[in-house]
Amino acid sequence: MKKALALLVVLAVVLGAACAALAEGKKFGATYMTMNNPFFGAMNEAIKAKVEANGDTLITLDPALDQVKQISQIEDLIAQGVDAIFLNPVDWQGVSPALQACKEAGIPIINVDAPVYEEDLVACIVASDNLAAGQICGEDMLKRIKGGKVVILGHPTTKTGIDRIAKFKEIIEANPTFSIAADQSSEGQLEIAMPVMENIIQGNPDIAAVMCVNDPTALGAIAALRAANAMEGVLIYGVDGAPDAKKTIKNGEMTGTAAQSPKNIGIIGVDMAYKILNGEKVEKHIPVPVQLITAENVDEFGLDGWQ
Repeated sequence: MKKALALLVVLAVVLGAACAALAEGKKFGATYMTMNNPFFGAMNEAIKAKVEANGDTLITLDPALDQVKQISQIEDLIAQGVDAIFLNPVDWQGVSPALQACKEAGIPIINVDAPVYEEDLVACIVASDNLAAGQICGEDMLKRIKGGKVVILGHPTTKTGIDRIAKFKEIIEANPTFSIAADQSSEGQLEIAMPVMENIIQGNPDIAAVMCVNDPTALGAIAALRAANAMEGVLIYGVDGAPDAKKTIKNGEMTGTAAQSPKNIGIIGVDMAYKILNGEKVEKHIPVPVQLITAENVDEFGLDGWQ
């Protein structure tokens, strides 16, 4: 009788632990280069909604453009025993130590939006076609003006920024009527782009176009041009398709934006994460298309939300 009772107690403990583990579900981590950008907020919302719909949890961390901090955050997620991590790196090369730590811990990384340098250390990469983003902005510029000085505001520590600007530059280099008046970093931040653009304007009063690595940068450039009374006739391009950018296109201050879909990137990223955790094979590169939004089609996309 005592043996039977003891066995029942052991079974109860085991079943209780199993039920608790089951109730806990899977735990995911997410760290983006900065949450000071609505794009990453929209992506995180999409990821969180899909993860929680499955009864699982998401821990979201913000390194605020500090690669050392992001590495520390990933180490913390490893210590917390997450099942997988959604990563948008601050620095596509500098993040490598964290990638190696995840590999050693057996935690798959779903690399979202901005690719890493050491691709063999991540399970898959879900990102916009950033070369196409730079190309469609450049092609639109050629349709609107025949030449002039162009300002480039990039973000050279991210692969997204490198690809967008590189493709745009190819178009300029193939058309000798255009020249690059300035090529500087905005780190993808409005508050950095504005003073950088203010300084550029002082030495270049005859700017024809500005190519920006993302929409916050474009909005910063617009603020600087507006303050200097230098908006007239300047073409301004961004990348994202953010609600604020679409409104600025609608009011005529911004020329166009290569629209991404943070929602789709997030949803696809979650789908890939579950497949990977279930032992299924997935494609290494999963490109998400971009499309140009201008005054001619902005109403089709809606002004208040992300596509």
